Amino acid sequence: MKTNSSAAAKTEWAQGLAIEALGFLASDIERLEPFLSLTGIDISNLRAVAADPAFLAAVLDHLVTDESLLLAFAANGAHDPADIERARQVLAGPRFDWGA
Repeated sequence: MKTNSSAAAKTEWAQGLAIEALGFLASDIERLEPFLSLTGIDISNLRAVAADPAFLAAVLDHLVTDESLLLAFAANGAHDPADIERARQVLAGPRFDWGA
């Protein structure tokens, strides 16, 4: 039972961080537009998809693939940049290593 509550707490933490990251992106149209372009989501649909765990994982994935954006978000929220990747893994699972 403790494992389930621990997993739930990790998921809640990761979703909270992803929502914060989405707010960070949305606060600046120059940060938001490239993300929307990559996802194919229209700004009018943003609120509707914001609760989807896969979408939240995509938000974090977007951050971890752009180091300058990642570092800006981490500094803005006083986060350890490694936490963003950890949260992404909670929501989406580990990245597949194609070279292995």
